Amino acid sequence: MTFKIGVGPNIRQSPYYDATVRDGVQSFSVYNHMYIPAHFGNPEAEYDRLLKGVAMWDVAAQRQVQLHGPDAGKLAQYLTQRDLTKTRIGQGRYVPLCDHDGWLINDPVLLKLAEDKYWLSVADSDIHLWAAAIGREKGWNVEVSEPDVSPLAIQGPKAVEVAAALFGDRVREFRYFGFEETSLDGIPLVLARSGWSKQGGYELYLMDHTRGSELWELVKQAGAPFDIGPGAPNDTERLESGLISYGADMRWQTHRATPFELGLGGLVDLKAGHDFVGRSALAELAEHSPSRRRVGLVIDGNPPLPTQPVPLTYNGTDVGFVSEMAVSKRLGATIGVGLFRADLSDDANDLMVHIDETAYPARLHDIPFVT
Repeated sequence: MTFKIGVGPNIRQSPYYDATVRDGVQSFSVYNHMYIPAHFGNPEAEYDRLLKGVAMWDVAAQRQVQLHGPDAGKLAQYLTQRDLTKTRIGQGRYVPLCDHDGWLINDPVLLKLAEDKYWLSVADSDIHLWAAAIGREKGWNVEVSEPDVSPLAIQGPKAVEVAAALFGDRVREFRYFGFEETSLDGIPLVLARSGWSKQGGYELYLMDHTRGSELWELVKQAGAPFDIGPGAPNDTERLESGLISYGADMRWQTHRATPFELGLGGLVDLKAGHDFVGRSALAELAEHSPSRRRVGLVIDGNPPLPTQPVPLTYNGTDVGFVSEMAVSKRLGATIGVGLFRADLSDDANDLMVHIDETAYPARLHDIPFVT
């Protein structure tokens, strides 16, 4: 069944929107109140390009929450359970955020641009409202805003060649999550070695929305010798690689999961001594093994791919849900991830995934599926 999304003023267009339309985008999704390309007509070719070559993605919907002012560092530290004391200017960190009860509410990358200026590169939720409310309640001297910043990603094993063609060979030495403020033909941006894939790549954080099409064409031209092509964040590759998709991987009834259930317990720095939102709740959760765990599945029987989470049963009893599934070319199988009862044995039999009133046999699999 085919549906269309109406393009209207209530959903924002990215600075690259016109360029993606010219290059043949066929489908959009909505993320952070903004259109984001879903594919350009050949998802299989886009997957192959990501794994073997280089792709360029409009990920402007990956919005930035800017913390700026004398207390910016204080607010950044209070928002996350990770210890940021050793974070340097020009360094990014993956910083899960929780609410006061210990439920994960976002998993952004934090970029420290200055002692008084931070960005949170957020997943799909209104964290700017949360951060602004907390900063105001604390009475801290910090301005929370959404700056004019729109990332464009280049991902894949040849992404480093494209980045070097654009910015010089120094980019080969960037550490993962390392970044610098720079420009390209006078276009102001931040260049970071990062991206939502395990294939390697860079993100160009455009800092002037009027020059989106210009930046898109510069990247396209530099990537032409490496057969670059447009694409979008790839759900199949992210499942194979074990990447978390905030929201999608916990969207079932309560829409809630803790860092411990998602395998992020190692990022809860309870011994660092700093205060943060949800500290007491997370300290209590850390005293006990989580009742659920995030794990992979291999599903037999060529099932249709659901667009929403579906139940998993064991011997006829509900034991969790499968959040997303895909057909993996690399594994030659249908795979999925979800949150399941933690006491399930790794060799549990009689697991069934239920889709459209049909049950499909499944077995547990470690994640990532592919290393």
